[in-house]
Amino acid sequence: MLNLTYEYKLIPTNAQRETFDHCVEICRKVYNYGLRERKDWVNSRKCDLNSCSIKQEYIIPADAPRPTFARQCKTLTEAKKAIPELKLAHTHVLQQVLRQLEAAFVAMWERGHGFPRFKKRMRSFVFPQLNLESVKRFDGADWVNLPKIGLVKMHLSRPIPEGFEVKQIRVVRRASGYYAMLTLQCDIDAPQSSASGHGIGIGLGLEHFLATSDGELIDRPGFFVDGQRKLKLLQRQLKRKKKGSRKFRQLHHQIAKHHEYISNSRKDFHFKTAHHLCDQAQIVFAEDLNLKSMSAGMLCKHTLDAGFGQFLSILNHVCFKRGVYFAKVDANGTSQTCPRCQTHTGKKPLSERVHNCPECGYETNRDVAAAQVVLQRGYTAVGHIAVNFGEGK
Repeated sequence: MLNLTYEYKLIPTNAQRETFDHCVEICRKVYNYGLRERKDWVNSRKCDLNSCSIKQEYIIPADAPRPTFARQCKTLTEAKKAIPELKLAHTHVLQQVLRQLEAAFVAMWERGHGFPRFKKRMRSFVFPQLNLESVKRFDGADWVNLPKIGLVKMHLSRPIPEGFEVKQIRVVRRASGYYAMLTLQCDIDAPQSSASGHGIGIGLGLEHFLATSDGELIDRPGFFVDGQRKLKLLQRQLKRKKKGSRKFRQLHHQIAKHHEYISNSRKDFHFKTAHHLCDQAQIVFAEDLNLKSMSAGMLCKHTLDAGFGQFLSILNHVCFKRGVYFAKVDANGTSQTCPRCQTHTGKKPLSERVHNCPECGYETNRDVAAAQVVLQRGYTAVGHIAVNFGEGK
């Protein structure tokens, strides 16, 4: 089974835009109410019977069952009879909100995430089940048919691939408008590409965004750093405005659009770089970095601005689409190993940007040497003969 997600810009009317805003607000209220119900049940069973708080305590019957996804969906059906506002949103949309809440608790229990928090705002809602013909074209325009909303005009920037069916639609609200994220599904099995052909190893860094084992260095654009000056000016103006006024809302919208512009610029750079790498090789190896620890250091702002995690995810996706083999290798000691003689050269300070092996005399850029070590480790992992760099130099 092959799944793809395509994103398209929606062109709703003013009435449809108000309906979208209302649905998002209803989803937020349902999520917070469900979380409040679960949190009250947990707090009522926190302390022992002989050591209750002298200030206040949650009083819930001892035989009250734990709120689960199934029980809260049943409660939601009963709540619709008493709260007419809930009928404005589709039933499956509200059920997906409760499923999202359940997933947050599962992530807390199984993966060590924090306790779910109340949402001040929500930016999307999902239609999990659709009709067979969700996307239509007539009167020279493209339309998407959303349950309880109707036909919404859509800018079909690229055609839907043949053989794929629309299984799910997520409506996302951003500063530049509403977007529809279509989940497409095709009943085929896509095999993993074979590890054959010319291979390259890549190393990620801050002085250069990327270094390849072939000696190419790609500079790192400062997405957030370059846009920080304009952002600071807008936020300074926002601070002087009365909260809730018309000018306050306009400046708040400009700041959101600027943040979206920075995010889109970063993602565009990542996609273009990933396609550039796939043009050069049929095998790509990357370091399996500990991104969490990297984003907590002294250079955290620049590390987060580079978006290494997003780039590796995009690179994996682009390699899969273009039939290029992609794999991650151990990143420990890549800058401390000589790619020619495999000698451990010791830990280098960040200011030392040249690799100079004291044993064999191999000299090259530090990031390029690390990328060459990544390529050697990748070849060893897939069972190929590792290349030896620097011969005859």
